[in-house]
Amino acid sequence: MTYILAIDQGTTSSRAIIFDGDLRPMASAQQEFTQHFPHSGWVEHDATEIWESVLATSRKAIEKAGIAASDIAGIGITNQRETTLVWDRETGEPIHKAIVWQDRRTAEYCRQLREDGFEETVTARTGLLVDPYFSATKLRWLLENVEGAREKAEAGKLAFGTIDSWLIWKLTGGKAHVTDATNAARTMLYDIAKGRWSTTIAEKLGVPMGMLPEVKDCAAEFGVTQPDHFGTEIPILGVAGDQQAATVGQACFKPGMLKSTYGTGCFALLNTGDQMVRSENRLLTTIAYQLDGKVTYALEGSIFIAGAVVQWLRDGLKIIEAADQTQSLADAADPEQEVIIVPAFTGLGAPYWNPDCRGAVFGLTRNSGPAEFARAALESVGFQTRDLLEAMQADWSDDARPTLRVDGGMTASDWAMQFLSDILGAPVDRPKVLETTALGAAWLAGYKAGLYPEPEEFAKSWALDRNFIAQMTEERREARYAAWKKAVQATIAAV
Repeated sequence: MTYILAIDQGTTSSRAIIFDGDLRPMASAQQEFTQHFPHSGWVEHDATEIWESVLATSRKAIEKAGIAASDIAGIGITNQRETTLVWDRETGEPIHKAIVWQDRRTAEYCRQLREDGFEETVTARTGLLVDPYFSATKLRWLLENVEGAREKAEAGKLAFGTIDSWLIWKLTGGKAHVTDATNAARTMLYDIAKGRWSTTIAEKLGVPMGMLPEVKDCAAEFGVTQPDHFGTEIPILGVAGDQQAATVGQACFKPGMLKSTYGTGCFALLNTGDQMVRSENRLLTTIAYQLDGKVTYALEGSIFIAGAVVQWLRDGLKIIEAADQTQSLADAADPEQEVIIVPAFTGLGAPYWNPDCRGAVFGLTRNSGPAEFARAALESVGFQTRDLLEAMQADWSDDARPTLRVDGGMTASDWAMQFLSDILGAPVDRPKVLETTALGAAWLAGYKAGLYPEPEEFAKSWALDRNFIAQMTEERREARYAAWKKAVQATIAAV
């Protein structure tokens, strides 16, 4: 058994990749699924459709790799975080569509919690801020708004989980109701210092403790798949939320190492080792990974819209047909125009945390067109990343900015990565393996299976594709960033 199946369940698609004994990807399969928008600011997924997409892509990847399921030593799962699901323990059926991390329906309740002074308790225990982004208030909404849900939950008939828990439940035929420490840390219900669910927060939100899954290390025995899924039993040995899996895949094992992943959103994590750094700049204190019972912490900054702004150009404005067109358009943009897009389509994340903001465009002229919009869209990701790194630098160290390791689909754009380096005034390293999220999940499972090496040895395999060095003058960099900050303040003021 010298192969690992990595399941990468993302916000817009599910993917499965087979890795060999040397951590090389052998075959993959990917499938998009439906996004549901029942009201403005609401985002939902059909959990059954997600499960079916995971099963289909896993089977297809195994087939394409030309291996037998019995050749697979273990499964690693990485998933969109915070997305919230409740299902019936007896029937295995979800009681409602999954509420996605982007969903803002609980903004008013979060405001009430902050006004009640409860945010201090939440931050002290979970390292998080009170925001609709996290799972806890979404879970409360389901209990309050789905008929009969609260009664069933209090009777022990319902299970809560993030997507990893749901997939494990389905893969094991309902035998395992578990999660890992990184996903638990994103629920706003988990005490990251004590390593257990917080009864104080659960009671405040009216969440029965019996709904919550068992929490394990990232590399652990999570259960065994039902034979009918793949023709044989396969152990599930690795689980981490997508951003933590990318941190592992980028081999950011040393304190001070920094990575940023560009998918639907953008998420930067700074390894702070065994030190739980309390942010004074509205970043999140979270768990980077937990191995052999030892927790490694991180500071995290979350941007809700990164690659999604390019999807908006394609699907909303219809000014491009494919994401890779943005690079040539950005090159052709009028240098005299400085259009700025603040992509607050679902509110602003770190360090602003304003769920009520909506997107805005500044600096339009009669000559503004697709090229200027494409450039502004790519630049918005760089500007938002700088917001995060400014806050991290203030919380962690005043030293020169560390090299930023980047991954995710958007990093394939040389234009976007060069602008990122320019606006940060720091080096940006793009690895040869861009899909580090799946790589991290694979390593966790392979590490537990005894197939892959210790973290220090694994880190040596990290390989550079391209290093981007800042070329913009300091004066130009600061002027552009000041214009961005002014645009953000105007966007906030418009709420």
